[in-house]
Amino acid sequence: MFENFSLFKRTSELESKIDQFFEKLAEASVIYRLAVRGYLREGASEEFKERLDTVGELETQADSLRRDIEQKLYKNILIPDSRGDVLGLIETADDVLTLFQSSLWAFYIEKPVIHDQFTNGFKRLTNMVIKAVDELALSCHAFFRNPHAVPAHNAKVTLYEKEADKVSSELKVQIFESKIKLVEKLHLRDFVNGIDGIADHAEDVADRLSIYAIKRLT
Repeated sequence: MFENFSLFKRTSELESKIDQFFEKLAEASVIYRLAVRGYLREGASEEFKERLDTVGELETQADSLRRDIEQKLYKNILIPDSRGDVLGLIETADDVLTLFQSSLWAFYIEKPVIHDQFTNGFKRLTNMVIKAVDELALSCHAFFRNPHAVPAHNAKVTLYEKEADKVSSELKVQIFESKIKLVEKLHLRDFVNGIDGIADHAEDVADRLSIYAIKRLT
């Protein structure tokens, strides 16, 4: 049995807020996937806008939680040995939520025309990205209670990020070999890169988390 590695001894309120923060990330991940799928079916519909708004609300709530966590860590001098790592983790994970929101805003404002031949590629890419973010959220939860579990989750983040890169490359080849106009090709390429970039950032956060976990275990 592993010894108790929980960062939370007498800080149940802080524990609750950190749990809530990563729950917002996981929830936004689900809504983002549904939003992109909905866009592929029926464009920037009312339902798509509702999901965009939901992701925006989750991002706002996460920001509020992040500020509360920062204040409690400094004001109450909590977990001083790991405070910097916790703040770094929260801030970089919060950027994933921002990327979800900005990606959906781009869909809503620019309204890219995604032809049927590219629909499956966009679905596969989004699925890989969401799997990477979901594993990141699990890894972040593990960091606070069982850092031994962090490497296994992070390995999956890396796996899904690499798959996302592969799918995005294949999709861009398909786009540029198609008969659509060059301006449409360039437009779709930007959206492919935008979605894929979320997985890239998730891997960056996981890389930092790996270092934080090693520090906790040594």
